[in-house]
Amino acid sequence: MTRFRELDSVVLVRDLPQHGLSSGSPGAVVHVHASDAVEVEFLRADGSTQAVLTLPTDALRGLHATEFVRESPTN
Repeated sequence: MTRFRELDSVVLVRDLPQHGLSSGSPGAVVHVHASDAVEVEFLRADGSTQAVLTLPTDALRGLHATEFVRESPTN
């Protein structure tokens, strides 16, 4: 069984140049397959979908909460 659940934030651990994705690209799990594979949506900076791919779980890792720190707005 896969270690990811739907809506989990994940990070790609290898380059997929045919899809314009590189190692470190963040995505979100949109479907968990019965095997060790998940469907992941990758977004562009503007929020549009770059790719939706079914990938083996070993192509991904979980996203750590400290990886993307939102800065406070300056007044």
